[in-house]
Amino acid sequence: MDRTRLPRRRSAVRRAAAGVCLVAPVVALLWVPWYAQERPELAGVPFFYWYQLAWVPLCSLAVLAAYLLTRRQSEP
Repeated sequence: MDRTRLPRRRSAVRRAAAGVCLVAPVVALLWVPWYAQERPELAGVPFFYWYQLAWVPLCSLAVLAAYLLTRRQSEP
């Protein structure tokens, strides 16, 4: 395998992984019929509400992961 192609291939895989990190919360929150229910409750809060609120920190972690996957490494 050509050594110049390896960094490009790694870069493409990292960009694809970053894309998955960014698309997963969108799909999870736009697929409303999956979480449009009252049960299970968490501290008296219906599933519909606490599921959406749980995605607030999860979305920030997904964006952080995408950032870390796509940032450029400094040249030594």
